[in-house]
Amino acid sequence: MRLAGGLLAAMALGAVAGPAVAGPWTQPRGQGQWIVKYEDMRADRGFDPDGLLADLPAERRDMVAGVFAEYGVTDRLTVQFKGDWQSGEDAFVEYEGRGPIEIGVTWQVWRDGRAAASLYAGYADGGEGRNAGYAAPGLGDSDWEVRASFGRSFGGPSSGGLGRWGPSGSFIDLQAARRMREGLPDETRIDATAGAHLTEDWMVLAQAFAGQADDDGPRWLSVEASVVRDFGDWSLQAGWRQAVAGREIPESGGPVIALWRRF
Repeated sequence: MRLAGGLLAAMALGAVAGPAVAGPWTQPRGQGQWIVKYEDMRADRGFDPDGLLADLPAERRDMVAGVFAEYGVTDRLTVQFKGDWQSGEDAFVEYEGRGPIEIGVTWQVWRDGRAAASLYAGYADGGEGRNAGYAAPGLGDSDWEVRASFGRSFGGPSSGGLGRWGPSGSFIDLQAARRMREGLPDETRIDATAGAHLTEDWMVLAQAFAGQADDDGPRWLSVEASVVRDFGDWSLQAGWRQAVAGREIPESGGPVIALWRRF
């Protein structure tokens, strides 16, 4: 579930400790990273059409194992890929299958020693899983997404987003997106991420994912807190995501675990 593309990105997937780039900071030419991520979301209650919590007929469970990869074609142009495998059940359906597969390109429009702004365009092919958090499995065919993002780092050595923010450094990443969908209503999404290094190898992240479907459709707001541990070219992220507000969505929450590898 995501609000305006998620406060992370994208899956896209926010940020990572160590010399990796994130959000509006594109990958340097010839460099990249991949991320394997696991989520286990469960809910006993949901937000009704008025935004009030009500008990679900049965527990809803959604498990997702996903992969995200990006590679710098040039210093300002990065190609991205993401896909996942899903399984879950609720009171009405039990499902298992491929989720949406998406490929896109991020172009860094501007950057200086601390900040960057980028534009993203991507295409997604729907799968047998949930192609939207509020929809039944299998609904939704193909999507186009355009996204604008802005990020700024604070403290630590000036890096332009291409290296460490420093042991005492921090950053913000703000994104807004429009998703044009076939078989589901179009969506507007807004995502935000804030991160801070506690030490050279430890970082904490706070993220928010919000969005709304057109025609007065479902809306959602989820927050996530996580810790990232850097091991050279590898990083391990562990956290918890929770839906805190919305309409016609489950109050899903659960652990999020990701393994990062830079190359």
